[in-house]
Amino acid sequence: MYNCKSKIATEFIDDQEILDTLDYAQKNKSNRELIASILERARDCKGLTHREAAVLLECDLEEQNEKMMSLAKEIKQKLYGNRIVMFAPLYLSNYCINGCVYCPYHYKNKNISRKKLSQEDIVREVIALQDMGHKRLALETGEDPVNNPIEYVLESIKTIYSIKHKNGAIRRVNVNIAATTVENYRKLKDAGIGTYILFQETYNQKAYEELHPTGPKSDYAYHTEAMDRAMEAGIDDVGIGVLFGLNMYRYDFVGLLMHAEHLEAAMGVGPHTVSVPRIRPADDIDPEDFSNAISDDIFAKIVTVLRIAVPYTGMIVSTRESQKTRERVLELGVSQISGGSSTSVGGYVEPEAEDDNSAQFDVNDRRTLDEIVNWLLSLGYIPSFCTACYREGRTGDRFMSLVKSGQIANCCQPNALMTLKEYLEDYASADTKAKGEAVIAKEIPRITNEKVRAIAIEHLSELTDGKRDFRF
Repeated sequence: MYNCKSKIATEFIDDQEILDTLDYAQKNKSNRELIASILERARDCKGLTHREAAVLLECDLEEQNEKMMSLAKEIKQKLYGNRIVMFAPLYLSNYCINGCVYCPYHYKNKNISRKKLSQEDIVREVIALQDMGHKRLALETGEDPVNNPIEYVLESIKTIYSIKHKNGAIRRVNVNIAATTVENYRKLKDAGIGTYILFQETYNQKAYEELHPTGPKSDYAYHTEAMDRAMEAGIDDVGIGVLFGLNMYRYDFVGLLMHAEHLEAAMGVGPHTVSVPRIRPADDIDPEDFSNAISDDIFAKIVTVLRIAVPYTGMIVSTRESQKTRERVLELGVSQISGGSSTSVGGYVEPEAEDDNSAQFDVNDRRTLDEIVNWLLSLGYIPSFCTACYREGRTGDRFMSLVKSGQIANCCQPNALMTLKEYLEDYASADTKAKGEAVIAKEIPRITNEKVRAIAIEHLSELTDGKRDFRF
């Protein structure tokens, strides 16, 4: 029976509740009065229930869908402004003992090159990332207790934080590793991680078990309950997501929102981020083998409704998506993107040879970080390398309370501009620097708090003179 406060996976992600929700949404997809009332209520930026959101996703009324997109854009602008947070993944190892049928890291794959970065390799890769301008990383690794034990991950985090090259520094390390114990989550917390990220892949238990036939990840309940254990261990910020295309997208969309509702109800704060990856080609993976793959239009609508349903949750789109697709969803709700990414183990110091491929998936957007920053600036966005909230202890419920009160704007806008200025001074091409300086000049007057604006202007001048790392 459905119970969003329960700590049991099959109760807070209840199959019958999802099926009933999908049936309700199907029956009301043309209910103009209901859809209008849901959109009107959503304007207060307090979010929607999973059932209300399912109705919007299913809506087949063109004029209401247009209003939906307009509302998503309004909410995105109100809460996030023009800021887009930048990050890069760093794959530590692709050794894995799971049998996931959609991932080339599965243990039966004898074609892929198996690699693991030494601490010396990590130093070289991180320096390469710092020399691009990155300040925020997402660590990725396969599940293998022999090759990738928690001690290896912890040592790697310590190494990353210790590296200072020229003006470069990684200031926030987010971690995407397999579901683990409360004890190990405490170790990650003590190591100073930012967000703990774990994708559910699919919330349909039957499909999940078919997609994960062997290995520790085959335990649906243990995997689905991982975020509860992470938050019990003191990790304030967690990031959830599904891999769209593995299962019927409507089902997983509802499951994703039910998981967010569960964390809010049971743990006191919802997810810090939601990721929306789609199945992509990889070493021995063909998306055409998955009948539930979704179109660009459906993908855009998922982003639209998620922004309305969970307005205060960051939304991430990676380089899985093309430039065209990323541009489309940025205005609809996405607030974080990766740039200049390698999905191989290593690959930042020098690209892998084609016959030595260790990538988890093919990168679609292959532009350099500077090209992506330039593109964002051309579109009127502020590429932000900010990590201030994590470093100032504004995480979990403390972060959410500031966001919901609107006070966070006094930090986010100036921090975004100051970290952009750092990038422009240290890493940008001449054209990118010129565009960035113009954006900063345009955005500074939009900082409404006079005292904050004056301090930001002073710090921007100091950044020009060579000082670094200011934050509110």
